[in-house]
Parts: sequence; C-alpha cells; structure tokens
Amino acid sequence: MKILIKNGRIIDPDSKMDQVAELLIEDDKIAQVGEKLEEKADRIIDAKGCFVMPGLIDMHVHLRDPGLTYKEDIVTGAQAAARGGVTTVLAMPNTKPVMDDPSRVAYVKHKAKEFAVINVLQVGAITKGMKGEELSDIEGMVKMGIPAISEDGKSVMNTQLYKEAMEIAKELDIPVLAHCEDIDMVNGGCMNEDEKSKEFGLPGISNAVEDCIVARDIILSRDTGCHLHLCHCSTEAGAMMLKRAKEEGISVTGEVCPHHFTLTTDDMVRNDTNYKMNPPLRRKRDVEALRQGLKDDVFDVISTDHAPHSREEKSQSMLRAPFGIVGLETSVALTITELVDTGWLTPMQMAEKMSYNPAKILKLEDKGSLRPGKTADVVIIDPEEEYVIDVNTFASKGKNSPFHGRKVKGKVKMTICGGAVVYEDQ
Repeated sequence: MKILIKNGRIIDPDSKMDQVAELLIEDDKIAQVGEKLEEKADRIIDAKGCFVMPGLIDMHVHLRDPGLTYKEDIVTGAQAAARGGVTTVLAMPNTKPVMDDPSRVAYVKHKAKEFAVINVLQVGAITKGMKGEELSDIEGMVKMGIPAISEDGKSVMNTQLYKEAMEIAKELDIPVLAHCEDIDMVNGGCMNEDEKSKEFGLPGISNAVEDCIVARDIILSRDTGCHLHLCHCSTEAGAMMLKRAKEEGISVTGEVCPHHFTLTTDDMVRNDTNYKMNPPLRRKRDVEALRQGLKDDVFDVISTDHAPHSREEKSQSMLRAPFGIVGLETSVALTITELVDTGWLTPMQMAEKMSYNPAKILKLEDKGSLRPGKTADVVIIDPEEEYVIDVNTFASKGKNSPFHGRKVKGKVKMTICGGAVVYEDQ
C-alpha cells in the first residue's frame, strides 16, 4: 500500500529537513521525501498546516502488564500511545511479577506483537524482584530483546551491586535508566517539601532526595563507562549536574516529563491526588531550570512517565494514594502549548527530544527518522488546533490526570506505525 502525505511541514532531525514537502510511504517504509512527488498512491493525506514528524518514542511508560491490568494493559496502553502520536514505547519493569527474567520479557514481546497497534519494547529490571539484593539475568533478557535496564520506581541503594549492573550494561551496550531517589530520605513524603506542603499539613520530599542519587549515578557512569539516562528529572541542581557531566564527557542523558515543565506546587489543589506524582511537582525555580535545560539541549528527551491507576486507588487520601499520572495522550499538546508556542523549543527540537534522541539513545536504527528506507513511523500534528483535555475521552484505562479541563494547543491528527494508520482524529 502507498500513502502520500502532501502539503505538510516535514520536520526530520536526522536529515535536518524543515520545509513543506511531500512524503511517500510504500508498505512499511519511507519511500520518498521531496517536492511534487509524481507517484500514484492508494491514499492521499492533505497535511496542510501540520507538522509531519517521525513517530514519537516514549522512553518511560508503565503498561502494568502483567499482573496489574486493571490499571492498564498492553492493548489499551498501545491505543493511548497511538492517540498521542507515539509509535514506540518503553514499558517499565515494575509489573507483577517483575520483569526480571527472559521468559517474562517474552510474554510482553509476544503479546505486543499480536495485539498492540504500536511498538512495545520491554525494559528489564536490574535486580530480582526489584528488591535490590541480587542482579537479574540481564544478559538473558538482552538476548530476548530488552533495549535497557531500570529499577524504575526506586533506586538500587546497594551501590556496589548497582555498579556491577552498570558494568554488565556497558559490556552489553545498553543504557541504564535511572529513577533517582534516596529511599532513606523520603520519610513518608507525598509532595514537594516547601511552603505548600506546610500549608497542606503534609510530609514533604526534598530536592535532595533526588539530587543525592543523581550525583552518585553520574559518578558510577563516569567510572564504569556505562550510558546513564536520568529519568523524570525535576530539580534545578539535577539540571546543573547533568550539564557539568556532559561537559566532562560522561556518557549521560536526561529526560523531563510534561508535568514537571508545566506545573509547580502552586498549581496543586488540596486533597486532589491527581497532583501526586514521584518525583513531586517542584518550585517555580526548578521548572524554569528544566525549561532552560530543554532549550539548551542539556536535557535530551521528553518522556511521560505514564502511570495509570484506578479511580478507587486515586480516590484515597494524599498520604495513601499511589504516585503517578497518565501522560501518553497529553504530551504533544503540553509540549506545544508550554514550550513550542512560547519559544522555549523549536519544532525541530521537539522532534529531537520526542523521537530522534530516544532512537539514538536506544540504538533503534530504523526509528526517529523520515529518511527514505527507514521504517514508516510517522505522526501528523496540527500545532494550531485548540481543544480542552477531557480524561473521559482517553483510550487509557487510567484517567488520573491533573490536566483535565485544561485548554491546550496542538492536536495529533494521525499516527502511522509501520506504514499502517493506527490512529486518525475524527
């Protein structure tokens, strides 16, 4: 099947192309990119006024499959991703049972291949059961197809064990995705430690909880040569440390989530657990540092940390409700509204951080690009279309978002994965 996309603004970080042109898809590959292609096609798509970018790659998603599928599963998570312009997701390993074994990775791989409308790549746990006591079969999981390892949701507090994992990751040429949190310092906190937590009468989580582990992990990356990817960075000091590490030539990258570059603790509503996430929403100065870090390319990636929970779970108190919000279906709009439309990022930078850079970090050679011969993963986005976020329209099982009712700009109009249209805005 041939699909011809006309009149769209082609934004491709790989070829550095940013111009109105045409793009031809033939079967599952990008066939041609250029002006006035004289090719007949089975379907012609008019993308006038729209961005045409490589399909987005979300490096940080919780699909909850297996074991917690009342929150989300591979099918619904993939559908949510497609609605958000995402053609590849990395599924985090804190499932039930934990993804610490090749056979469990195989389960996700096979289910995704059969039922998911987009590409699902499973991340392997660093330690067995994510208990931080014994390393998982990392090599076996790599052979089964994992692109990275992570203890997401926590840090491996045994530094020697973590260093050994990094050495293995270096040998196997995969990155370590780090959730940086000193669990000994959390002390029951459920939001940022500041004047707002005092006002609400809730225990706080200080910036140091994150910063201490960021510093440790960067040092370990320096000493092992392993590629370290810092997940959901939220602090000013973290941005500074990442910048310094890069200047010193350490192999480290970092991501920021839309909720962390959009909201501060001042936006929080008392007793509304949709604002409870880990890391927590921080202060204005942290948000400004994250935005500046994205602008200056200190931060390489925008990911969502999509973390669906049931209404029942999120209806508990701030102290008892689980951390996390959904994000797959809102990341494009929040990025355009908060960063592109306000001049913090160019559209090219958006494509870099949401597609090209993740592909490079994960060594996905066929993705993150619109060059002829690459896999036809494409997203079409109308950057001017305004709408109001409505969680009731989400494909995700999770409706836990603080952005319900928020007016935004930037609508995903179509998602193409492997040459097939997997989502089309009606």
